[in-house]
Amino acid sequence: MSRKTCLQSMEKWEEAPLLEHRKAEHNVSGDGEARLGRRLLEENRTLWAVAGPAICTRFSTFGVTVISQAFMGHIGSTQLAAYALVSTVLMRFSNGMQLGMASTLETLCGQSYGAKQYHMMGISLQRSWIILTGCAVLMLPILIFTEPLLVSIGQDPLISAVAGTISLWYIPVMFANVFSFTLQMYLQAQSKNMVITYLAFVTLGLHVFLPWLFTVRLHLGLAGAMTSMVIAMWIPVFGQLIFVFFGGCPLTWTGFSFTALTDLVPILKLSLSSGVMLCLELWYSTILVLLTGYMKNAEVALDALSIWP
Repeated sequence: MSRKTCLQSMEKWEEAPLLEHRKAEHNVSGDGEARLGRRLLEENRTLWAVAGPAICTRFSTFGVTVISQAFMGHIGSTQLAAYALVSTVLMRFSNGMQLGMASTLETLCGQSYGAKQYHMMGISLQRSWIILTGCAVLMLPILIFTEPLLVSIGQDPLISAVAGTISLWYIPVMFANVFSFTLQMYLQAQSKNMVITYLAFVTLGLHVFLPWLFTVRLHLGLAGAMTSMVIAMWIPVFGQLIFVFFGGCPLTWTGFSFTALTDLVPILKLSLSSGVMLCLELWYSTILVLLTGYMKNAEVALDALSIWP
């Protein structure tokens, strides 16, 4: 065999492993891309399993407010203006404060669940109930004396009178939010999200029917629209409480405990800071609505502005 032929054979022999190695690298790369795609799909499914119910719940809460506002417009322009004033100023402040304070529970429950201290989740839930209920009681004078407060800062007396009536109807809604916000955080920390979603759809469906029944068919006016809103806000609360108390969370809910009455001050400080932080984000629209109430034709201006929030 000639020298040239030997060199060619050696080159082919040396190249063969390299070609096989390149094919193996290509296969590994392809497998890696497939695994990455599967991981992205799994992560998206996990993300939507948590985010989807939360979106449905927020949509349901917002839908209840919008539907009530729409039926207020059918009752009268003064009622619509008063509802816009109350919903944007008082409701938004109250909801923002309570939701911000309840977000502390999400952190505490997440830490307890990750550390497998499951019993502490139920205790943290009870502590949040105590703190948020106390906060709601402190806000009661604002809702009770809404009419004189609005008149004292120069708002239209007629609109202020109707707003005072609406704010009284909002008191049971405010206490419903104490349980609604905290139970949502508590259940989401355990990935028990579907019960929240089902209750949100039931609430929204009933609230489409009840205002029509009370205001259009029974002609109950403002009382009918607000009664429907109160019912809609308490339905998910009762549903979630039944789920928690009757075996839906056997690891994390072990019953009421006196331990919940301890260490309230640190949680109160954390809750207040979270609540104030969220309220600061909402005050810009509150100030805008209050300034609109000083306009010459405040009723029409507030009616128009009520469509925007």
